[in-house]
Amino acid sequence: MFLSVTTAKRHRHLEVNPKIQLENQQAEKILVLPSSTEVPGLSTIVLNNPRRRNALSLPMLQSLRRDLLHDVKSRELRVIVIAAEGPVFCSGHDLKELSSEDDVKHHSQVFELCAEVMTLIQKLPVPVIAKVNGLATAAGCQLVASCDIAVASEKSQFATPGVNIGLFCSTPAVALGRSLPRKVALEMLFTGEPLSAHEALMHGLVSKVVPEDKLEEETMKISQKICESSKSVLALGKATFYRQITQDLDTAYKITTKVMVDNLTLRLEGATQLQFLFCSWVFAPAPEL
Repeated sequence: MFLSVTTAKRHRHLEVNPKIQLENQQAEKILVLPSSTEVPGLSTIVLNNPRRRNALSLPMLQSLRRDLLHDVKSRELRVIVIAAEGPVFCSGHDLKELSSEDDVKHHSQVFELCAEVMTLIQKLPVPVIAKVNGLATAAGCQLVASCDIAVASEKSQFATPGVNIGLFCSTPAVALGRSLPRKVALEMLFTGEPLSAHEALMHGLVSKVVPEDKLEEETMKISQKICESSKSVLALGKATFYRQITQDLDTAYKITTKVMVDNLTLRLEGATQLQFLFCSWVFAPAPEL
């Protein structure tokens, strides 16, 4: 089964400025793109508002959250790719939307939903790949940093320029600080200067850098390899990785040792048992030392 390639931009019951809402409705329409390679188990989400530089407006964030969850229960799903239309992968939050709304409740709604989407990416039971072909700034850079894998074209750039307009990129700093060396992240945050694709690769913000004409091929190559694996094993491995990475060394080894033993014990008992193991384990408290 080939999972559909979709970006759904629907707008219902949104507490946004009517003028901004109308512009978003005109620009962010439902888009279904055919895939050049039908990879079973692959779902691609396309940010589809190039006119607004794929800004993470409230409607865009709502759509992204909905699309990330759309196929998550499918037995076939193995990997999600986030791509974008146009020369800008994502410019971050929609400053026009934010400046037109002086309601603190609305601002909180935007930033809280953004944080939810970023954490959701790492909580999903399948790997999420960012396919970046262009500029990724502020929350757009945060989106790249939040993905499990990022493949970028050579022309891509990454920046957190909020400091230059008096709006420090505090929420993007959460993801950057967990993806980059501290001094590299802080230089980006304090200066707003961009990293080139190769600099981003050198510092670990992206996984691979390829020529623009090879971006699709390389992303599909990684996706196909992931799709060869068991969904339950991928889910268990991903959850284990993110759980242990925040722990001290001893606790991390206690967590992963137990998972390895359980995984090995149930390896031949089928995906159903592994899925049960994943569900029962991922919600359990960290072991005490």
